[in-house]
Amino acid sequence: PFIVTEPGEVARGKKNGLDYLFHLYEQCREFLVQVQNIAKEKGEKCPTKVTNQVFRFAKKSGASYINKPKMRHYVHCYALHCLDEEGSNALRRAYKERGENVGAWRQACYKPLVTIAARQGWDIDAIFNSHPRLSIWYVPTKLRQLCHAERSAAVAVATGSTTVGGGNDAGGVGHLLF
Repeated sequence: PFIVTEPGEVARGKKNGLDYLFHLYEQCREFLVQVQNIAKEKGEKCPTKVTNQVFRFAKKSGASYINKPKMRHYVHCYALHCLDEEGSNALRRAYKERGENVGAWRQACYKPLVTIAARQGWDIDAIFNSHPRLSIWYVPTKLRQLCHAERSAAVAVATGSTTVGGGNDAGGVGHLLF
């Protein structure tokens, strides 16, 4: 179980902090590289993303603490950490100060990602695929759906006006409706 921690803060007791969570994503990258090397040696098809094969390999290698449901559950939080570390850290601090649980923090990680997507033509897949640490992860369905819904809403608002920006010039975080 995770708790909301500030960057560099170590969690106490049997809880793990968010730095540890993000470290697990880096470990998955290392397991993917190992799986790719084994596949190349055997002349087999090489995975380009973290797949079930990678999770199985991690488990066989003794990393039973890495599992698919957990890693998929928080991948958008890791994406925010990669794309906007400063914004991610500010969100962590705010949620820790308010004593919010990790579930509330996890939900809050979606909004800034949708804002980032809005600034880049709503193409969340391209954002993931062009980032060296995110390209190995599948875009979460919920994140894709939120981007699509916000894009549709922005187009609806922009219809009939001369600007298609959707009002993101003002920093854009607070106006998203989900």
